[in-house]
Amino acid sequence: MNLYPSIHYTGPSNTDQHQIYTVSELTSNIKDILEKTYPFIWICGEISNFNVPASGHFYFTVKDEHAQINAVMFRNQNRNLKFKPEDGIAITGLGRISVYEPRGTYQIIFEYLEPKGTGAIQLAFEQLKKRLADEGLFDEKHKKPLPFLPKKISIITSPTGAVVHDILKIIDRRFSNLHLEILPVKVQGYGAEDEIVSAIEMINDRYDSDVAILARGGGSLEDFHAFNSEAVARAVFASKIPIISAVGHETDFSITDFVADFRAPTPSAAAELAVPYKKELSRKIADLSKVLTTRFLRYFGHLQAVLKGMSNRLVHPNRKIVDLMLKTDDLTDRLNRAFKNSFLKHHERLWWRIERLFSKNPLIQIKLLKDKIDIKNYNINIYIQILLTNKRSTLRELEAKLYTLSPETILARGYSITRTIPDAAVIRDPQEVSIGQDLEVMVARGAFICSVKRK
Repeated sequence: MNLYPSIHYTGPSNTDQHQIYTVSELTSNIKDILEKTYPFIWICGEISNFNVPASGHFYFTVKDEHAQINAVMFRNQNRNLKFKPEDGIAITGLGRISVYEPRGTYQIIFEYLEPKGTGAIQLAFEQLKKRLADEGLFDEKHKKPLPFLPKKISIITSPTGAVVHDILKIIDRRFSNLHLEILPVKVQGYGAEDEIVSAIEMINDRYDSDVAILARGGGSLEDFHAFNSEAVARAVFASKIPIISAVGHETDFSITDFVADFRAPTPSAAAELAVPYKKELSRKIADLSKVLTTRFLRYFGHLQAVLKGMSNRLVHPNRKIVDLMLKTDDLTDRLNRAFKNSFLKHHERLWWRIERLFSKNPLIQIKLLKDKIDIKNYNINIYIQILLTNKRSTLRELEAKLYTLSPETILARGYSITRTIPDAAVIRDPQEVSIGQDLEVMVARGAFICSVKRK
């Protein structure tokens, strides 16, 4: 049975009058039309099915409530993104429509992407902050303490801004003549990130600074890009030298603030955190010196009093020697007595062990054991004789009882046993026989046959 209906073509049969496309030709034409009609377009939607294979290209789907389109962003373009695309993020992007001919599907190739509704820089900041926090770079256990009085301070900032002058002025006012080192770097723009990382690595390679201040003035989130980069954050975290982050104003926050050992609200506050106030230290030193002098004099007077008391109790050496001689004689006598007592005790113990040793002589023990064995053998023979006598007496009694109860003995006393013929069943009741039945009667010296006459 034919499951498909027949198709009847009634037109001209000459195929030269119609253009017939191959699949490749049709797909190529569609691709040309789409690429020429939509060379570059802006499109918005939500990312889903985001995937990054080993090639580094981004493959995902852009969708809205009613439709979706495949999308790709090649590695050369996506490396410049300031945020990481994820499923569920709404985006706006610039791209061109193309057709993937082997599958016959159309897709959009993005050249530029940005989050919809929020800035790419802000989103990148939040994503990096969350990732580093999950790795533990913000944990307090990794924070290094600041030195109380650093001998050398390294200042990583722009040499032309007002920040470096504010820091130098405050440090000079709080503690003049302190060794300061300025490492000039860019704090924004191209190359700022690499210069900051190089400066941090350089002070750690030399390792002659006690603390470092990483500072810049206020600005927008875009201006703080270098301080919100992953490379700078990891360089600050890996630093063996404590780092104070002083980026922007008090209300500004950067990734560096969270990773650094201390966060100062302003560069001026960082300078105050780095060094103590010299005049205050001088005052404390003067106060401590007075207290130390007073306590030392008091302690010295106490030692003099103790020395005087000990001098009064000091015994003359000759008297001490005599006392020691008497004590030596007493100890010598006690030692002699103790040695003599110990000798006598060990002597007595030796003789006691010798006597025990002789008492344990194997020959004596063998003789004693032999005597015990002889006594036990004698007792065993006596017990056997008594047992045999008792058993013979019991046997004679049992033989007498057996003879008395023997059927032959009973028959000899005049009794008889009557049995049926031929079954030889013993008759105990007259009802068991019938008149005229032959019976066997057994007596002491034989047996005879009789017949029942009456019952």
